[in-house]
Amino acid sequence: MMPWAIFIEFAVLALMIGASGYFLSLFGDVIAEKTGLGGNWVGFAMLATVTSLPELVTGISAVTYAGVPNIALGDALGSCVFNLLLIVLVDFLHREAPVYTRISQGHILSAGFGVVLLGFVAFNIVLFQNGASLSFRHVGLYTPIILLFYIFAVRTVFRYEKSQRLEVVEEIAERYPKISLARALIAFFLAGAVVALVGTRLPITAEHLAQAMGWDQSFVGTVFVALATSLPEVAVTLSALRIGALDMAISDLLGSNLFDLVIIAVDDLAYIKGPLLANVSHVHLITILSAIMMTGIGIVGLLYRPQMRLFKTVGWVSLFMFSIYILNMTVLYLHQQ
Repeated sequence: MMPWAIFIEFAVLALMIGASGYFLSLFGDVIAEKTGLGGNWVGFAMLATVTSLPELVTGISAVTYAGVPNIALGDALGSCVFNLLLIVLVDFLHREAPVYTRISQGHILSAGFGVVLLGFVAFNIVLFQNGASLSFRHVGLYTPIILLFYIFAVRTVFRYEKSQRLEVVEEIAERYPKISLARALIAFFLAGAVVALVGTRLPITAEHLAQAMGWDQSFVGTVFVALATSLPEVAVTLSALRIGALDMAISDLLGSNLFDLVIIAVDDLAYIKGPLLANVSHVHLITILSAIMMTGIGIVGLLYRPQMRLFKTVGWVSLFMFSIYILNMTVLYLHQQ
């Protein structure tokens, strides 16, 4: 296929994921309402899991059917930095005041868990790069630790939200009186099926794109595949911003980051050639460190709550986060030259 044809195919697949992600988010919200869930928990647990479905399907497809572990890891980590970039977008679009002054400081808890898990993934990549063999058969010993840590993080955040009684999205109650739970479940699973089918094809198209353009698989996975599979997060973020549910939007983005790191463990289970982190490029460490720095700056913003906007656009916190994202993409691109 000609490069332009591959770009068109990739764009069509990305749009299908974005549209399906919108319906996943919509009917996931309906299910959350009908089952009595609400507040930050909707964003952190349910919506985060829903909007990360494309990364999950694409990652499994990448390590099994396509055999491209670098695209799988690049997708998961690239989605993390892209989700953090969406916080910058929220800050830009929220014209009333800097977003860091309006959202709950409770997000520091989920952000902190994200930093720990990102550091743990980087730690294991460095170990494997230096000849360590921490695995049982083809599964890295880091996989059960990641899964257990995620369960602990979700439980901790749930207990914190319950103790604080944070029900910040009261508006979601009775917003869908004409949609039954049964209809929502059917629509949810249909949208999920579309994501599953498209996600199976996406890493193949990404590999063809990398070959046609002479790009590194890590770069394609971190930039292009991560952008495509993060379109559901974009849909949820813009929808939450439109109804004024800032905390739900931020909870979704930070919760998605945690779930994206869990996807690395799932991909490791599916990759039968050996531990996933032992068979990937060390360049992914750049993305991990970028995500850690961006999350750290976000935590500073949540604690300091700066009021000033630069040129009436975004605050210095968002500017620093945006700069690190651009730096990450630039270094990844130059690394493959």
